[in-house]
Amino acid sequence: LRDGALEGEHAPALTIKDSVAFGCDFFNYFLSSLASNILAGKSQARGLVLVAFNRSPSFYVDLLRRGIDVASIQIIDCYTDPLGWKDRLKDVRDLDKLFLSILELGKGLVGQGKIRFSVAIDTVTATLRHTSLPSVAGLISNLRSHDQVSSIFWLIHSDLHEIKATSVLEYMSSMVASLETENLSWLEQNSRKGKFHVRFKRRNGRVKVMYEEFHVEQSGINFTDQNLLPKVQFNLQLSEKELVDRAKLVLPFEHQGNGKSVQIYDGRRSLIEGMGEIHYLRDSDDERPDSDEDPDDDLDI
Repeated sequence: LRDGALEGEHAPALTIKDSVAFGCDFFNYFLSSLASNILAGKSQARGLVLVAFNRSPSFYVDLLRRGIDVASIQIIDCYTDPLGWKDRLKDVRDLDKLFLSILELGKGLVGQGKIRFSVAIDTVTATLRHTSLPSVAGLISNLRSHDQVSSIFWLIHSDLHEIKATSVLEYMSSMVASLETENLSWLEQNSRKGKFHVRFKRRNGRVKVMYEEFHVEQSGINFTDQNLLPKVQFNLQLSEKELVDRAKLVLPFEHQGNGKSVQIYDGRRSLIEGMGEIHYLRDSDDERPDSDEDPDDDLDI
């Protein structure tokens, strides 16, 4: 998100997906981090447009005011009156108008030209409550392909949607962050712990999966290891039973002659033509017969 988009490519997109809890905490974490990088000049983006469905604009102003210049951030209020009951000029069901509003505010922050801004949607779940999945996908696609959008990220509560909805948004994303707590005990869930899985789609088409354990506290989100560790998809250790089974396994190239003569074909010529060499061996043979000839003299190189 910080590095932004390359010329001629779609902007990086992150889906934050939760099924139990903590999704809002992680969205705020990413929002604050990206806003800090923008303020410090460490991000490609020079401004941030936040579409607020889940919380009021005042909440995000208080959140981002902690050491961050909110002048570089514009907030679209889709929380107070989402369907335009009081203000008929605003209706979140009109995603074309929402798209134009995002661009207008973004260009107001960074101006015209090649300077870019980032976009954050605090919950796509609320958007899908009022509009169709193709409309939401179209909005995200239009934002990603716009030449002034640096990056975009959003939160979705996957347990409130059909699998198709989350699959479409994941397919459109270059990064997917999943929060998992279902394998934790009840006491651990109450302690606000979980696992944070991240999947990256690289430009060469390869996919990288990593994870960390996290603990949500009043001061923020703490990770057990700040360096994401690759998620190993296989077990490197063998059990005692697997070791015994492996010792009993007879490999194809291992000969069990039981004292009888065995013909071993060296594979250099066809036996059908009658030109292949056959070596006769016995299990009792301790050494090969002496020979002054090089066994490889007749090889065709």
